[in-house]
Amino acid sequence: MAVDMNVFRGFLQQVRQLPAMAQPTECPDTERVAAVKAVFKERIDAGVASHLEACVHCGICAEACHFFVQTGDPQFTPIHKLEPLRRFYRREKGPFAWLYRLIERDIEETDLEQWQRLVYDSCTECGRCSFACPQGVDIAHMVVIMRRALANAGLIPAGLRAVEQEQGSQGTVFGVGPKQLMAAVEALRVRGYEVPVDKDKADVLVLTATTDILLFHDAMESTVRIMNHLGVDWTIHTCAFEGANFGMLSGYEKVQKAASERIIREAIRCGAKVVIIPECGHAYPAMRWEGANEHGEPLPFEVMAISEFIGRQVMDGKLSLKPIGKGRRVTYHDPCKVGRHGGVFDEPRAVLDALGVERVELPDNREMNYCCGGGAGLFVIDTAERYRALAFDLKRKQVEATGAQSLITACDSCRLSFLAGTDRTQWDRPIESLVELVGQALPD
Repeated sequence: MAVDMNVFRGFLQQVRQLPAMAQPTECPDTERVAAVKAVFKERIDAGVASHLEACVHCGICAEACHFFVQTGDPQFTPIHKLEPLRRFYRREKGPFAWLYRLIERDIEETDLEQWQRLVYDSCTECGRCSFACPQGVDIAHMVVIMRRALANAGLIPAGLRAVEQEQGSQGTVFGVGPKQLMAAVEALRVRGYEVPVDKDKADVLVLTATTDILLFHDAMESTVRIMNHLGVDWTIHTCAFEGANFGMLSGYEKVQKAASERIIREAIRCGAKVVIIPECGHAYPAMRWEGANEHGEPLPFEVMAISEFIGRQVMDGKLSLKPIGKGRRVTYHDPCKVGRHGGVFDEPRAVLDALGVERVELPDNREMNYCCGGGAGLFVIDTAERYRALAFDLKRKQVEATGAQSLITACDSCRLSFLAGTDRTQWDRPIESLVELVGQALPD
């Protein structure tokens, strides 16, 4: 079903109020440079050093970045966004540090504000630049280090900081906690759905997202329908249901670890073999890789995106779907973190093929798919709005070039970004959810 745009616009207004809700940071201005350097010193290991040394400044990463492509502005060259990190490495840890301390200036406080804008407002950590780099330099990973350094210095953008602070102090996101989850569950139960909550033991722990409770109600309903249709031994837990991790997006590691550990502890306690991530792009790496890193050891369960899980069921012959219309021409947007970072490409396409639609690929797809512009928390950063618009305009042209009647994705952040662009431009293409389409196509 289509999203109620009035409800969506109300959500946008809530997002725009976030900067006023952010609490002051604790790091004094005079200590910011030292705080940034402390993270750089800790995080620059042999791998990071090899990446910094490998860059030959060819500029190919620029042509891979949606912000550079849309503006032609050299400041948006991805490797340039790492300049403070590179400068610290050359002056403090590189093999010729003694020389660079003589000829290259140190990081200054005025640098931090400039790079805050470049690292947060105009980088979605999509990783397209890393794939394009002929030297294999992992630029996206080093942007994560940049964000952690700036977060340690109290330089998280206000809107993003407000959500991170809420999740860190209250355990809620946009006011959604256990009470709001249970209200959504009871609404589904009234309609006849069985929704297992807080089971002591279950094979599958299913996560949801704030956006599904506030906006995309059909996504949560479809997930419940799919799990029950497959006869999965599953549960949702009120103390560990939120997939979003704004500590990871902001770079504030304390909140990141707390959010992931909450889920990990509950999954281990109930004996889950699989944790299902909702249609939330960044929630996937937050648990699949970063969760293990923060936990300090391999996770004793598998982590799968809902699109990945459904796709495997279809590919293994365990899930059949009703065709949703012959001649219906659609295209699929690969969420960056699930697709380019996670390699989940075939599974969602298998689902679309099972739905009987005419699937056409975007001009750039799979590993080289362009980002929606709203990832890595940009959707809640008010100063990033014009950059998100530029990314949407690029995607819109690509979608229109396919002749597709609708755009399908499996990420709420992408969906939010596309809906904002649609509302701004009065675009006529529906933005659809993969899990919702599956929920509507289950056999009777």
